[in-house]
Amino acid sequence: MSAVRGARPVTLGDWVTFAEKLYAREKLALGQIATNAHDEALYLVLTVLKLPLDSEARVLKKKLTAAQAAAVKEILHRRAMERVPAAYLTREAWLGGQRFYVDERVIIPRSYFVEIIAQQLDAWLRAPEKVRRVVDVCTGSGCLAILLAQHFPQAKVDALDLSADALEVAKINIAAHGLTKRVKLWASDVFDGVPEVKGRKYDVILSNPPYEPSAHVDAQAPEFAAEPRMAHDGGRDGLEIIRKLLRQARTRLTDEGLVLIEVGGLCAAMDKEFAALEPHWLHTEDGADCVCVIHAARLAKWRG
Repeated sequence: MSAVRGARPVTLGDWVTFAEKLYAREKLALGQIATNAHDEALYLVLTVLKLPLDSEARVLKKKLTAAQAAAVKEILHRRAMERVPAAYLTREAWLGGQRFYVDERVIIPRSYFVEIIAQQLDAWLRAPEKVRRVVDVCTGSGCLAILLAQHFPQAKVDALDLSADALEVAKINIAAHGLTKRVKLWASDVFDGVPEVKGRKYDVILSNPPYEPSAHVDAQAPEFAAEPRMAHDGGRDGLEIIRKLLRQARTRLTDEGLVLIEVGGLCAAMDKEFAALEPHWLHTEDGADCVCVIHAARLAKWRG
């Protein structure tokens, strides 16, 4: 790792400042763990030094030993020079204040469903306390299935993914959160591998599917290209998996059930193609507003 101009780092705070300059010089892509260089660098330094992530500000004055400095330098080298995503370096990601195991087999979890599940979902359900079956389609690391199981403590949760590798990671997380009896994993391309059983329909179908147009995936920064392509690529226009999901959801929902989908930058495309479904866009704290709700009644009448 070539030098960045400035005094040699001595304290933890010095190393974070060093890292911020390194991030800027190398034009590192952000958004997988944090949206700014300071927060991601601080996370990496604290983690490699095995210090609490909620350490008080005085930790920045801590002087590093030679061994600690070498460990920090090594992880920053891998992050900046090899462009390894931070979460793959630490083998963890945080969502909703909870730790999840991740590695190169899965997309690094990041989703607006963290705030939607906790703050808005119940308001769309006639009787949230009576929810008995929910499903997370394209579950990846299993984090959203776990959040659903925690939010609906009486519900059975199905977690679906086409990737056998992703399901192995999801299995680790489900076990770590003590939910193996309530969350069932399915190897399935959307619902293809899940048999329909009379009387067993979902109150909530939730999905953060691959929605990037293929051409966008081709041009991704190295950090995002390091994630499994199938977790990003939504086909030519980004809507291929969403179309399949909505078609299959018609027969999978209870009469008052809901489909919730996170679609990134495809809001306008969704409104155009699925206008008959009247997708309602939920407000998110940063104004992205890219999660929609679709009612079972609309789907039942849809001829898409």
